[in-house]
Amino acid sequence: MKKTVLIVEDDPDIANLIKLQLLDLDCEVEISHDGLEALQLFKAGQYALVILDIMLPSMDGLDICKAIRATNSPVPIMMLTSKSTELDRVLGLELGADDYLTKPFSVLELVARVKALFRRASFRETALNNLSNEALTENNYSQAVPSDNLLSVGELRINLRSRTVIARGDELRLTAKEFDLLTFFAQHAGQVFTRTQLLDKVWGYGHDGYEHTVNSHINRLRAKVENNPTKPDYILTAWGVGYKFVENL
Repeated sequence: MKKTVLIVEDDPDIANLIKLQLLDLDCEVEISHDGLEALQLFKAGQYALVILDIMLPSMDGLDICKAIRATNSPVPIMMLTSKSTELDRVLGLELGADDYLTKPFSVLELVARVKALFRRASFRETALNNLSNEALTENNYSQAVPSDNLLSVGELRINLRSRTVIARGDELRLTAKEFDLLTFFAQHAGQVFTRTQLLDKVWGYGHDGYEHTVNSHINRLRAKVENNPTKPDYILTAWGVGYKFVENL
């Protein structure tokens, strides 16, 4: 089945350029030049990726990103930003965007980033299909996954190969970056990391001003993973330093 991508961009030339590259990837493409229209399309459709500009008529890209994440949808979101608006990039990542491209961007970089987002989503979809006929209980899930691909902490089961997470018998709907952050924590249980270190290890950069991105992702991750996000069992705060993952539970 072809992947359908929603491009939300008010510049027709940029939108059509992106469309041509996605068609070469055998994608189906829908384009919206208006923010409110784009959100309505998203709610009515099924998309494998949303490519989202910041500056849009009627509703900006940051508000659209926030609205999409409020639906608990794990659909990958790539933001398009201007070089002069670093604050928008920070806010986009804080609101749940998985990646961003800075205008003007190279076609090769666009294609590479889209492929990477598709790969992550494909791993997750494959795992769900493989497990669709099995009860997602703790025992069944543990038996179905090779031990070298499974991290188990308390009620959490993290499948590294399929990029899926089971908690309390239910599959969690994590974004790509939320999964990356949770996995990094679980693989380094007990070790304290500063926000800057997490940016470097999980996001791949450590620019000043992006530290709040870590806070926002941890807050969303706790809301999905923890039994009580205000009293977390897994992702703990190291006061005055940063965060760490519980070592034993």
